[in-house]
This record gives sequence, C-alpha cells and structure tokens, in this order.
Amino acid sequence: MTDDTATHRAPPRSTRAAVLIPFGIVTLVWGSTWLVIRDQVSSVPPSWSVCYRFLVAGLAMIVVAKFRRERFALDVRGWAFAAALGLSQFVLNFNFVYRAEEHITSGIVAVVFALMLVPNAVLARILLGQRMGGQLIVGSAVAMAGIVLLFLHEARLSPNGADETMLGIGFTLIAILCASSANILQATETARRYPMVPTLAAAMLIGAAIDAVVALSLSGPPAFEWRASYAGGIMYLALFGSTLSFPLYFHVIRQIGPAKAAYSGVMVPVIAMLLSTLFEGYLWSPLAISGALLAGAGLIIALRARRPNR
Repeated sequence: MTDDTATHRAPPRSTRAAVLIPFGIVTLVWGSTWLVIRDQVSSVPPSWSVCYRFLVAGLAMIVVAKFRRERFALDVRGWAFAAALGLSQFVLNFNFVYRAEEHITSGIVAVVFALMLVPNAVLARILLGQRMGGQLIVGSAVAMAGIVLLFLHEARLSPNGADETMLGIGFTLIAILCASSANILQATETARRYPMVPTLAAAMLIGAAIDAVVALSLSGPPAFEWRASYAGGIMYLALFGSTLSFPLYFHVIRQIGPAKAAYSGVMVPVIAMLLSTLFEGYLWSPLAISGALLAGAGLIIALRARRPNR
C-alpha cells in the first residue's frame, strides 16, 4: 500500500477521538447554558452578569495555567491578540447574547446562533483561504433546513410580539458576527504562537474589565443577586461554560477549521430542547422532531468530509 493510498483511506481528522470528544463535551455543555443564561438576566443587568462570569472564568484559567505550568509569555503582539479576542468574544458577543434573551426565548436564541456556521465558513474563505468542500456544503444545506424548521417551531411558541422578536434576533445576529470573528482569530497563525490557556486567561480578564466599564456606563453601580440559582449559575457558566469549554472549542477550531467547528452550534439547540424536555416539560412537535433530525443528519455529513478546508 502506497503512502497516497493510506492517506486516501485514512478517516477524516474530524472523526478522530481527539476532535470528537472535545466537540461532544462542548456541544453538551453549551446546550445547557441557554437555560442558565435566561435566569441570569431576570434581575441583574446583563453586562454585570457577563462581567462576573468572565472575571471568575479568567481567574480559573490562571489556576489552570499554573497547574499546567504554562508561562504567561505574551509580548506586545500577544497582548493585542488577547485584547482583540476578549473584546470580540467575551464583551460584544456575550453582551448581545444576554440582551437577546431579554426579548426572545432562549430556544430562539440558540437556534439562530446555529447560523454561525455561515459567517465562519465565509470569513474562513476570505481571511484564511479555506474553501468548503462539496460534502461540507451539502451537510450545511441539510443542517440549515433543520435549523429553519426549529426556528419556525420556536417562533410559533414565542409569547413576545413581532417587534420584540425582531429586536432579539437582531441582537443575536450581531453576537454571531462577533463570535465568528473570534473563531477566525483562533484559526490564525498568530493564535498558535502563544499558549492557549494563558492567552485565554488574559482575554477573559481583559473582557471582564471592559464589561465592567460597559456595565457602569449603561446600568450604574454593580448589582448582584444573592440567590443560590443566580450565584450557582455564574459559577456554572464561568467554570463549565467558559473555563472548560472555550479551550476545547478553540482546540477543535485549530484542528478542523472554523466552518466545521461551528457545527457544535447546529446541535446545541437540539441539546437545549432535550434538556428542556427533562427539566421544563418541553413538548416536541413534528416540526421540532424533523428539524432536529435534519440538523443531526447535516452534522454527520459535514463531519465526515475529508477535506473541509482546502
């Protein structure tokens, strides 16, 4: 067997355990965070909740870096990269996400956020020169059909009026563009020059500082609710939704590219609905079932593509 034949028959990188395991963990954790975020915006201004989340997450990242004996060896370029990542991912993205959930249900936000695979693929093509293979395009089309069905289902259940719904969707779309920009940053050669955990710690703490300035400007002095579910939600979102998940997700981006990595978002609303079934009595409709099945089929097709980023 020649080397070329062996390479041809080798499974695509995205189906290897080193990618599938972190991919699965991130999908499961982020699928659960939408329910927690909804409680976070019930009484505390969104920007303060975002600030607390990434302050705790950044400090936890420092502990992880120290445990792994990773040095904070960031030069001027490294700090600039961390600041850009913190602004796009941990300030703009999450401030708009939290505000979106003030206007529409967490289900709609989760479903709309699955559209991130589109700007991820487009920006990766423009900025990184990565072309989508035919199989990835087919998988995306199938998944998008599922997302449309899930969106129609969630929109029908929304108790809010059209104006509130459109405002919430608008906030979500802005958040998607900001998160996609951060995804592209993680796929660049600059990102690979610096240790991931210390860089993420710096980005989160820079982001938390900016979040505090935004919160002070928009909402006034710090507000905190000493309720067990709120405080516990901060810790869960910080430690599991951020400290655990972001290094895993960015690792996946570096392995298989932003377009494929964004498929975690395709399955997140399905996971969110499954959890809602267990904890909130969510009832599945034929529309929701069809959308979930299509989303899953698209995910399988896309992840089995051998050359997603050419």
